[in-house]
Amino acid sequence: MKTKSVLLSCSLILFCLIMVSCNSNSQPENSQSIGLGGNEKLVVIWSSADREVALKMAFMYTINSKKYGWWEDITLVVWGPSAKLLSEDKELQDNIEHMLSLGITVKACKMCADSYGVSSQLEDLGITVKLMSELTDYLKEGRKILTL
Repeated sequence: MKTKSVLLSCSLILFCLIMVSCNSNSQPENSQSIGLGGNEKLVVIWSSADREVALKMAFMYTINSKKYGWWEDITLVVWGPSAKLLSEDKELQDNIEHMLSLGITVKACKMCADSYGVSSQLEDLGITVKLMSELTDYLKEGRKILTL
């Protein structure tokens, strides 16, 4: 229960930071100091089938992280029910196309995508669909992981 409370608190703080940065047309004054340290690699795991979580949290933070240089290397992982949602939603697909154009790496879990029958649709969007045992590598490398 304590872990859930901590995660919820962190998510709320992150959401507030995202909202502040999105309400400004310029780069936040302190953006160069947010989240920067020894490890410049971020992995955002988007697993929710909730469209609003995608647009207002996962995508917003991922895009702003690239736009403002908060992280050097950014990967979005489409995992679980988000794969099905993405295959059906044009606005979400447009956001993925934008991420790819910014140089954000986008990958999808093959087992998840296959279970929903959407692997080829995700590949057609330019997403690398592969087994996500790679998550273990990310953790061992010390990448920062954000799960939404």
